[in-house]
Amino acid sequence: MRGGLLLLTAAFLLTIYNIWDDCRAGEKANETVEELRLLSEKDGKEDMPDYILDPDMEMPVKVINGNEYIGILDISALGLSLPVMSSWSYEGLKNSPCRYGGSAYKDGFVIAGHNYRSHFSLLKYLEPGKTVEFTDVRGDVFIYKVVQIETMEPTAVSEILSDEWGLSLFTCTYSGRARLVVRCEAVRT
Repeated sequence: MRGGLLLLTAAFLLTIYNIWDDCRAGEKANETVEELRLLSEKDGKEDMPDYILDPDMEMPVKVINGNEYIGILDISALGLSLPVMSSWSYEGLKNSPCRYGGSAYKDGFVIAGHNYRSHFSLLKYLEPGKTVEFTDVRGDVFIYKVVQIETMEPTAVSEILSDEWGLSLFTCTYSGRARLVVRCEAVRT
């Protein structure tokens, strides 16, 4: 009986911690988005962005609180505006989605996010035809259209990193046994 009560208490405390961590991550993401928006305002002087001339160029970064960010991901259908860190790490995912591979400057851009409610948990509700926007730290906007949503094995890294798609967003499923992947095509303007 005591063992059962101890396990129930531990489960309750873990649930409380996860809710707190999700709220903390959401607040941190909102603060970072605001700071990035202030830092990313375009000056309007440039006729042709550098990435058009050199799509292989590194994405510029802005450093906020010791973390490097490459831009802001906006998914209006889900009410999400999230900063995107320059490179993926477990520690980074606790604060914001991270670039897992590729670049917004050419196809194959992949962003990983934690399945916090304030991050990528809602991706499962995104429908084909909806738009996703990514704004780099210089203020260049990239628009994508959701084409499909698929579930993959956690080991399907090469499939997730496919250059076939303009943008792929992914997160763990609630059970953690699979990956939910949103595939998007670039909308050429």
